Amino acid sequence: MSKYTKSPDVIATLTPEQFRVTQQDATERPGTGELLNNQEPGVYVDIVSGEPLFASADKFESGCGWPSFTKAIEPAYVNELRDASLGMVRTEVRSTHGDSHLGHVFPDGPSDRGGLRYCINSASLRFVHRDQMEAEGYGAYINQVEGVA
Repeated sequence: MSKYTKSPDVIATLTPEQFRVTQQDATERPGTGELLNNQEPGVYVDIVSGEPLFASADKFESGCGWPSFTKAIEPAYVNELRDASLGMVRTEVRSTHGDSHLGHVFPDGPSDRGGLRYCINSASLRFVHRDQMEAEGYGAYINQVEGVA
């Protein structure tokens, strides 16, 4: 059993925006997410389950209005599902254990870094700074963030 779970207690603490995005598959308005311009070293984890999703070293400025990443830090924690809503076919990204709606992945990312753009809602993420990663149980991922001495 995974240590990462979807807990009703955690869901009850979500802000209305976090709930709307993660539990009702909504999208925050572009350019409004609190993590959009974050450039600190660390990991981005699911706000519901805590499972590690993305590393700061894989974040890039795409100009789309949402935090963008080239790959998942732990592919097993990111599910990709066909999304045919809004009259188009896209690939939705959800956390594996939390089943949180995170955003979508597109094939228009930096070609020299795999060509993918994980376009992720800030409201679905919690940022854990490199200095706190060990204490919060994410020490195994420190080698995947910037600024490692």
